[in-house]
Amino acid sequence: MKNLLTTAKTKVMSVGMGIAGAMTVMSSYGITAFAEDVPTTTNSSGNVDLNNVTDPIIGLINSIFNAAIWVVAAAGALYCILLGIKFASAEEPQDREKAKQHLKNAIIGYILIFVLVVALRVGTPIMIEWMNANS
Repeated sequence: MKNLLTTAKTKVMSVGMGIAGAMTVMSSYGITAFAEDVPTTTNSSGNVDLNNVTDPIIGLINSIFNAAIWVVAAAGALYCILLGIKFASAEEPQDREKAKQHLKNAIIGYILIFVLVVALRVGTPIMIEWMNANS
């Protein structure tokens, strides 16, 4: 049974890595093609106005980010529930400690993700303003 579980985990991880690689390649081609077609203009001070390029990209990132937050939240909650069940059903003291440690690490990671999400939400307008001031 344990060997079957290890094989299943390996297959899931390899499929996930393949999907992530394909998404990376597709997104890099999409952004490159998208950015080349957008004309840039020069503002009154002679600097290039990059808002025509950055606004659609920031909009795309925000829309993907909004959907990804819900997926991460659901997956994290489900993972914590499964770890809680594993902790409750562990009979050996070592298994109980191991499950407790995994659950603690998952909760810390879950909290860290949402702290970083808030930091990104707060920092994005500041970075946009800085970019506009320096371009």
